[in-house]
Amino acid sequence: MLSEDSKKKIEELKKRYQQPQSVVLAALWMWQDEHGWVSEEGMKEIAGLLGLPYHHVLGVVTFYTMFNKRPVGRHKIEVCTNVSCMLRNSDQILQHIQDTLHIGIGETTPDKRFTLVEAECIGACGGAPAMQIGDAYHEHLDPAKVDTILSELK
Repeated sequence: MLSEDSKKKIEELKKRYQQPQSVVLAALWMWQDEHGWVSEEGMKEIAGLLGLPYHHVLGVVTFYTMFNKRPVGRHKIEVCTNVSCMLRNSDQILQHIQDTLHIGIGETTPDKRFTLVEAECIGACGGAPAMQIGDAYHEHLDPAKVDTILSELK
């Protein structure tokens, strides 16, 4: 369930827009902020609050990679593997993180601290190779820099 505060915010947003579809992204962010991921229950609740069909909300969640479709660790590590980053050895960075944390892509550490995912593009081509952890971007990565970043998150 969404908090009462989030429900009030959604009601205020609905008053601003002519179409309830305009509020879907904000509502999904609220759910994810409160629960860490967007469950089927969350999609159904948001659809109900907005008076939209469930499949519309499901379509938004499955289209955008920013929404977690299953539980993730406290720190979601998104390593960019698009062309610019790959040309600058992001595959080695990805492998280094897997070896360091003993998890594969899409997995979470047993202590639920880290989840590792491959990102199609995080828009940091000039700082390749790059990764995003939460709202923080980390660029010009090498294994030593990754180790420092991970140690600061533990």
